[in-house]
Amino acid sequence: MQTATTNICERMGRSQELSEFKHATVIGCHLYNKSIPEISLLLNIPWSTLSGIVTKWKQLGTTATQSRSGRQRKMTEQVQRMLKCTVHRSRQLSTEPISKDLQTLCGLQISITNSA
Repeated sequence: MQTATTNICERMGRSQELSEFKHATVIGCHLYNKSIPEISLLLNIPWSTLSGIVTKWKQLGTTATQSRSGRQRKMTEQVQRMLKCTVHRSRQLSTEPISKDLQTLCGLQISITNSA
């Protein structure tokens, strides 16, 4: 009989990913001819998650998390330093010369909007 503290695969929140150990446990159960519902009951993981893991393993031969596309959320430290230095040196300038300076230094596309 398992208790809440000995259950190796407790139910996860929506934002968490399964660990590599849990992925390997799912594949191990699958290789020993356990069905998705049996694995779900055993490990307390939703069917859809298990199905995705097994399908990915069959197609790609791995369960490793793949890199995701999308916008980066933070600027790199180098770009932040360049931005601070440029703005600090050019406090009296308007946005247009500063943006041109940053475009040549960083290669960034900068949009200038007038709020007046």
